[in-house]
Amino acid sequence: MYTIREATVNDAETIRALANEIWWPTYSSILADDQINFMLNDRYSTGVLAKQIQDKEQTYLLLIAEEQTVAFAAYSPDDKDPHIYKLHKLYMLPSTQGKGYGKILLNAVYEKVLAAGKNILELNVHRRNPAKTFYEKMGFTIAYEIDIPFGPYFLNDYVMRKEL
Repeated sequence: MYTIREATVNDAETIRALANEIWWPTYSSILADDQINFMLNDRYSTGVLAKQIQDKEQTYLLLIAEEQTVAFAAYSPDDKDPHIYKLHKLYMLPSTQGKGYGKILLNAVYEKVLAAGKNILELNVHRRNPAKTFYEKMGFTIAYEIDIPFGPYFLNDYVMRKEL
């Protein structure tokens, strides 16, 4: 049994702790440790997360199973194209992968995007991230490749899209 709810500012620390627990096993074979640390500090500090939630820069959804938050997603309207919504984050604890939580959270995001009157969802995924296969199974296709400067690093991503 699970529930999904929108995160509040009070959930920022929970999201930060989850990200720290999820990112190391997810990215340690793809990125150097210093880049993982840099990105966690830049994107997942409690203060950054609280500001994103408070200022409605991104909407966070939490998936709670057996009274524990085990996954989260974040999305927002695209700042360049008003017809597109952007999925910024979709992560679950490694111990819960394969239970369908990613699909459940993604479907919840689809519902929110459609309710906002939009029908295109876009995301970035590192070109070596195995999650690319999951997104393809969920109907996303590669729109293009992009290398994004990020501090002293580059994000080597596919931009994937799905029409809902």
